[in-house]
Amino acid sequence: MAQGNRERLGSDRRGAYQPLRAVLHCLRDRLTTDESAHLGDQLPMLIRGIYYEAWRLAGKPERVRSREDLLAWIESRLPPTARTNREDAARAVFQTFENHVSAGEIGDVVQSLPKDIRTLWPVTSASPGPAAR
Repeated sequence: MAQGNRERLGSDRRGAYQPLRAVLHCLRDRLTTDESAHLGDQLPMLIRGIYYEAWRLAGKPERVRSREDLLAWIESRLPPTARTNREDAARAVFQTFENHVSAGEIGDVVQSLPKDIRTLWPVTSASPGPAAR
């Protein structure tokens, strides 16, 4: 995770691991299995290992339809001692994707999410603007 995004989480490198893992797993499990695999294929090797850790295909995608449900889901995967804001964690991870994943794949991921969840994704040329959200 880039230095700026670690700072956004208020954590050092070690402290950024748990929010990164929580967000990656929540996004992975919210996407269809095909879309999850396409995204995973483009992640850097170390991040890809975290992303695929303990992945079970049964029951996917999860039926998380709102921003608040996704944020609650992320929070439930953070340790009780974590001082990370769940929304900041999601935004930092999604911003990191912008540096490592193709614009086409980001567009596919963003379009596969409900409009309410899309608001967590940074607005770039790869993701839809506010009108499409």
